[in-house]
Amino acid sequence: MASLITCPHCGTRPKEEFSVRGAVIARPSVSEKDEAWHRYVYVRDNPKGRYQEYWHHAAGCRRWLVVDRDNLTHEVFGVTDAQASQEGSR
Repeated sequence: MASLITCPHCGTRPKEEFSVRGAVIARPSVSEKDEAWHRYVYVRDNPKGRYQEYWHHAAGCRRWLVVDRDNLTHEVFGVTDAQASQEGSR
């Protein structure tokens, strides 16, 4: 059975329509020291379990999404539009 992702714009679609772009991490402020920017750009944790990732719906609406999923079981807990997620956190 194929894995399915429910895009908030297009509905339920096969995961092959999406590209995973990496974990959602907070961007440092412009005034942060070089070490913080180095970590943001180059260093990534490799967590096991549930966390949030940026996904791009490349073969659909072409929107950026935040997918809350477990990378061990591949269970998806929720999908939100990335822009809406950023606006909600301000």
